[in-house]
Amino acid sequence: MLVFRDTDSKGRGIFAQKSFAKGEVIEKAAVIVIPKQQVKLIVKTVLLNYYFGWHGESGAIALGFASLFNHSYHPNALYVKNFSKNVIEIIAHKDIRAGEEITVNYNGQVDDLSPVWFDVVE
Repeated sequence: MLVFRDTDSKGRGIFAQKSFAKGEVIEKAAVIVIPKQQVKLIVKTVLLNYYFGWHGESGAIALGFASLFNHSYHPNALYVKNFSKNVIEIIAHKDIRAGEEITVNYNGQVDDLSPVWFDVVE
């Protein structure tokens, strides 16, 4: 239902192979929780670009495609963290057509325009 491939301007991305309706779960991914004491080590590695802030000051790497969705300030999906089950769900924020890139706002809210740590390409 999802495919990982190159984009025109953002490097790699995740694309829908089928259409998703607004509110539909696109992916449910288990996470590996990074203890608070180890997060400071992760930020010095390439994993900086792939981890989520987690409960408290810990972090998490999502398995599957969840850590690979590109950022957008106009995303078509959002992520929901379930701390008790150690999973992240990617949910369609609007209808998504087959072939369309799926994006999320790395700030956690679809309308959060706060700066991120890289130059954003829309």
